Amino acid sequence: MAQTDYIGVNIDQVLGQEFLTWLWYRSETAGIFAIKDREHAGEPFSVTMEQRIVVRGGEGDDRETTSVSGAFSPLREARLGLLTGKQVVRALIHFEKDGMDWQVSLRSEDLSVNSLKTPKVDKSDASDDPDAIFLEKMYLLEQGTSMIDSVFAEFLSVRLAPERWKEEAAMVAKWMRHDISGGTMNPQE
Repeated sequence: MAQTDYIGVNIDQVLGQEFLTWLWYRSETAGIFAIKDREHAGEPFSVTMEQRIVVRGGEGDDRETTSVSGAFSPLREARLGLLTGKQVVRALIHFEKDGMDWQVSLRSEDLSVNSLKTPKVDKSDASDDPDAIFLEKMYLLEQGTSMIDSVFAEFLSVRLAPERWKEEAAMVAKWMRHDISGGTMNPQE
């Protein structure tokens, strides 16, 4: 049986592309977010886009995709792609909270998590409680998904408010036009 797309698939793709593009902008101009869940509400964490970003533009036979990767890369080709109308379709995102690091790979098509790497679990406690390693890993996974949910909730709060989105879109456009050879943008410029 052939898989058919549901009626809102194009809207989801655009929303996912806008989210990842916005998140790249926010990671470079602000970078600090707050967790929104009840247990850890208000706890700060930082977000950076790093090592790997895929941008795509055009449709059908005119579709162009640029994949940029590199440790500590300023991702210039991907930035240039944004200037030519491409949108972020896949990104490797780095979260940092309380000195611990998470990495997540997100796709814009369905906002699926391709991978989620948590901080290492301390295995020295395994002899005291055999469930400790499992529970610690589950806690770290929960923290990672909570950070993803928090940045998406912040995006939606901006995106669904027409006046705020208009202002934010103008700032994103300014960020995109910034001299790509200069690396990250200073928000005061």
